[in-house]
Amino acid sequence: MSNILHIVLVVLAVNLAAFAAFWRDKLLARAGSRRIPEKTLLWLAFAGGSLGALSAQHLFRHKTRKEPFRSRLYAIVVLHAVAVAALAIWLIAPQWASGLFNALSGPAVS
Repeated sequence: MSNILHIVLVVLAVNLAAFAAFWRDKLLARAGSRRIPEKTLLWLAFAGGSLGALSAQHLFRHKTRKEPFRSRLYAIVVLHAVAVAALAIWLIAPQWASGLFNALSGPAVS
């Protein structure tokens, strides 16, 4: 298998784990049982499962009004979106990425 396929499979597995963790936490909340810590849910999202976490949050209506959890999850989703966009630019047009990096690093000193 190629490296890209391995990465896709790992990201898919982490998203499924995050989705399952949110689902399990919702079931535990309904049963009044001991819950999955918010820290664990956010780490699963940060580790690459942000889309699984976000989709489970909306599908199960779980922790949708709980602050600062909701804001932290959305920040992780935005961070991942920026990272994916930067990676896409770098892969599609590496000269744009190097030009952007040079522009952000300031004027050249002679």
